Amino acid sequence: MPAPQITKPLVTNSKSQITKQMKKIFLSAALLSCISAASFAQNYMTRTGKVYFNATTKSSPEKIEAVNNETACLLMPAIGDVRFQVPVKSFKFEKQLMQDHFNENYMESDKYPKADFAGKITNLSEINFSKDGTYNAKVAGKLTIHGVSKDVNENGTITIKGNTAKLAAKFSVLMADYKINIPRVVEDKVDKSATISFEGELTKK
Repeated sequence: MPAPQITKPLVTNSKSQITKQMKKIFLSAALLSCISAASFAQNYMTRTGKVYFNATTKSSPEKIEAVNNETACLLMPAIGDVRFQVPVKSFKFEKQLMQDHFNENYMESDKYPKADFAGKITNLSEINFSKDGTYNAKVAGKLTIHGVSKDVNENGTITIKGNTAKLAAKFSVLMADYKINIPRVVEDKVDKSATISFEGELTKK
């Protein structure tokens, strides 16, 4: 009988191949860590942004306006994301009765405690976050008020100075678009279109 042949075990990965694969894994992990760290370091944040609300008509005997100093804002320059979150009950009116009506009858703030915006800077390439200056910003996203979300496109400014970014914007909101009803008895005092202004100084984190 012929002598049996000894078959060598099949090796799918040589030592050098394994070493190369491990190097690739380590390099990829290191690159991802660097990118994540850089992206996080470039974010700007604040929890004390100011939102001004004004719905005063020309015929109104008193001002229908308020200010909110507790607006949270996040700006992510690496991807152009902008996010705002506004606690509705933090709007302060001159008169307590007006504030109560705003929360109970119009905004229903117990049911809808927050208004928010999530969007992107559409002209991101025109803003240099590493150079001090004031830049025009175009933003598109979804604005949610009173439980209703709408697509919006607005303009504003971003002022870069050192480790801070100052954001400013002003726009109008139609009450009816967000299912906020104005009673007939006060429709000559409360404007159907409210003016909203934002300003805030965000710090790099």
